[in-house]
Amino acid sequence: MMPHRKIFSAGLVSLVLLAQTPTDAPDPWKDSDLMQPAALAARLSSSQTKPKILYVGFPILYRSTHIPGAELAGPASKPEGLDLLKQRAAKIPRDQELVIYCGCCPMDRCPNVRPAFRLLREMGFTRLKLVTIPTNMSTDWIGKGYPVEKASV
Repeated sequence: MMPHRKIFSAGLVSLVLLAQTPTDAPDPWKDSDLMQPAALAARLSSSQTKPKILYVGFPILYRSTHIPGAELAGPASKPEGLDLLKQRAAKIPRDQELVIYCGCCPMDRCPNVRPAFRLLREMGFTRLKLVTIPTNMSTDWIGKGYPVEKASV
């Protein structure tokens, strides 16, 4: 590849990433709506009632590894992903504890968690939590030794 094409390609990738960065709109959640990965991991290994968990990210990442018991319900950044999220959420009681996560990239730039959280709030979920994944799933969950499973499909 010629040097100017490499520069163009790198610039194009940067523009695409910037286009996916959320606007300056405030996050749709409060601090009390956030759940730390360690807290969820502890819940999964305890005898406590497990929350319903929805993965709102990209299917390829879900098939690779995901939090045990999580259902694929995304990507919430796309209309078809939001439709899948609506379908999954329609079957869940609005007062049940519901935890969502993505982990495709740093949370402050994630294209999936904000639309998912907004939709579920609009649907009336009162015990909705978002797992805080500041870097990505590999670093903030898998790298810490928290449990994972692979999709059977």
